[in-house]
Amino acid sequence: MAKVVLPGPARPTDCFLKERNLPGVVEIILPVFAIVALGYLAVRLRLYPQSGVKGLIAFVNSFATPFLLFRAMLATDFKTTFSPAIIGPYFIGALLVFVLGIFAGRKLFAKRPGEAVVSGFSAMFTNTVLLGIPVLQRAFGEEAMPIVFSIVGVHAAILLTAGMLVMELFRHDSTPFGPALLAAGKSIVSNPLLIGIALGLVGNLSGISLPETIDAFTLLMTQAVVPVALFGLGGALNAYRLADNWQQGLVLSMLKTLVHPFLVWLIMVPVLGVETGIARYAIVLAAMPTGINAYIFATYYARAQDLAANTVLISTVLSVFSVSMWLFVLGA
Repeated sequence: MAKVVLPGPARPTDCFLKERNLPGVVEIILPVFAIVALGYLAVRLRLYPQSGVKGLIAFVNSFATPFLLFRAMLATDFKTTFSPAIIGPYFIGALLVFVLGIFAGRKLFAKRPGEAVVSGFSAMFTNTVLLGIPVLQRAFGEEAMPIVFSIVGVHAAILLTAGMLVMELFRHDSTPFGPALLAAGKSIVSNPLLIGIALGLVGNLSGISLPETIDAFTLLMTQAVVPVALFGLGGALNAYRLADNWQQGLVLSMLKTLVHPFLVWLIMVPVLGVETGIARYAIVLAAMPTGINAYIFATYYARAQDLAANTVLISTVLSVFSVSMWLFVLGA
């Protein structure tokens, strides 16, 4: 099959394969996870209040990152970034591990239907904002960001909708399909990340230019994303404790950090023939750990909260190795 070479600044495969450099990978990963560790220790040693962590994450998700996505969408050339050959494999891989996670919950660990859906959701939902964006930006630079944002932009919309609809169909106290679909729609429309994307799209299509003051203001907001997100993630990990079901959490974490990126690579590179210099952005993003939204999802439905928390914690640890491995293999 002929290779799918997408427009953009990707370098030839043989060039970046020469960039495989273990010390270089460590230099990329270490500062990122050092901030996560700082946040964890600051809360653990009571140098920063646990009560303040929720506010940090709310600031990143509801304010700083929407501005980041707004600016990204405003400057994006959609002809070169929004490609089914990139977005499709990422979400096909995510939905496949969703199914595998549900199967593991039901057949391997004898969980009830609703708990099994939480299992699948924990294996599917990626930490794209708090960890994915900082790592990809540091590893590949600004050239990767338009493609990363094309995935992040629809990530919550696609996966939250899938998770909510499957949960409503599986759990014993299920509500009718119509109200479940309506609830998913309301959740999507009110999502600050999607609002930022929508405003950026409107600005892009209308060709507007931001006044200097507004441009400076939005730029300052985006510069807060990386340090605050990483510090807040580290602080949030203090709230999670390994419980009796750590074995299932380990299985789901392996689905998230190992199986998901492998599936994305398999679909994009050998099957579709996407240029590896482009495919690596989606692959490394898939190697990120489970996002905190998995715990929020479990809490919302009052099912398997401890399992979701364990998966967030274990997958975050495993992602140090999975991300490092893919960066080494694919070049960074």
